Amino acid sequence: MAKKIAILGSTGSIGRNVIDVVRKFPGRFQVVGLAAGRNISVLRDQIDAFHPQLVSVAEENAARELIQMLPSGWAERIVIGRQGNEQVATLPDAEMVVSAIVGAAGLTPTLAAIQAGKDVALANKETLVMAGDLVMQEVRRHNVQLLPVDSEHSAIAQALSAGNQNEVRKIILTASGGPFRSMPEADFWTVTPEQALDHPNWDMGKKISIDSATLMNKGLEVIEAKWLFDLEAENIEVVIHPQSIVHSMVEFIDGSVVAQMGIPDMRIPIAYALSHPERLRCDLPRLNLIKSGDLSFYSPDFKRFPALRLAYQVCKRGGILPAVLNAANEIAVESFLGGRIRFPEIALVVSETVNRTQAKPTTDVATVMDADLAARMLAESVVEALHLKKKQRLGEEVDPSVTPAGLDSY
Repeated sequence: MAKKIAILGSTGSIGRNVIDVVRKFPGRFQVVGLAAGRNISVLRDQIDAFHPQLVSVAEENAARELIQMLPSGWAERIVIGRQGNEQVATLPDAEMVVSAIVGAAGLTPTLAAIQAGKDVALANKETLVMAGDLVMQEVRRHNVQLLPVDSEHSAIAQALSAGNQNEVRKIILTASGGPFRSMPEADFWTVTPEQALDHPNWDMGKKISIDSATLMNKGLEVIEAKWLFDLEAENIEVVIHPQSIVHSMVEFIDGSVVAQMGIPDMRIPIAYALSHPERLRCDLPRLNLIKSGDLSFYSPDFKRFPALRLAYQVCKRGGILPAVLNAANEIAVESFLGGRIRFPEIALVVSETVNRTQAKPTTDVATVMDADLAARMLAESVVEALHLKKKQRLGEEVDPSVTPAGLDSY
């Protein structure tokens, strides 16, 4: 019998790869729910292909546009916004929910799915970054599976099967190093969004591509790994591996290191999560180590990529600070893509926001969401200060009445 799944973020990069896997195994999976943002044309094609019970879109305008494109009778099956995402995530017929919404917006529907007793294939790392302790408590309480979709965490989960939890010395997350791993640090100030989006190995969405360029993506993965695998930051190492062939490794106490390898294609970890504990016969190119050439590994440069160092610090401090880190990073990435700040200022915005936030524990989801909102407002003020400073450098007139306090600090 086909496994019934709901896909959150179905029109994004991960969501489209999930759809591709599902299409290749029509007898194995049935899509009963779709949640998307504003990409209505892609969503319409997905609806035509799978005829889901329920579809969520980001806003009313998108819903009206979608309803006009669909046959009559569809209006009552279209829901909107955060509540709509949660309705899709908790569909009674869904056995598994694929959480692939980008950013903080993925937290509440993922948590709703867990509390509804659904197994979750997790591609939204922000869920565990923001509220890892709370989420893992709910996973245990409702006895559901939380299966990682990120290639690195999928690799760790597979490698861990070679031993017992108490035999793990550390896990090793590999990182490609992004498009600027060999660029002189002085040139970072002239990096354009187009350059930062041009990842050498992976085809990803804009936000994740920028995070890969700053190495913040790897920092978020360190925090995610802490909760997924019940390890402290000291037992999670990041190494740069430009070829993206070894997706991650586990070192055991006897000195053995077990690695998971493969071509850089997200459909492999997606298929593994969807079919777990079985494996599917994927019709994809095979890894050829002879043609791949040398595999290299080296330590990350924390000075050139301060976002990774900051993420480690926040991981150790815990509480609301990981949520603050994530929120500030989302604002900073959006601002860089919009031309308001420069590439090295992404990490500066995040650092300033974290440093100005008082640490406190995460007692419930409301605490996390309050911290997220406050961090976004604070990060926006830092961005605005940097943006005005940029205008001053370019000789543009700046209205002193709207100049944020502390502008000279930047």
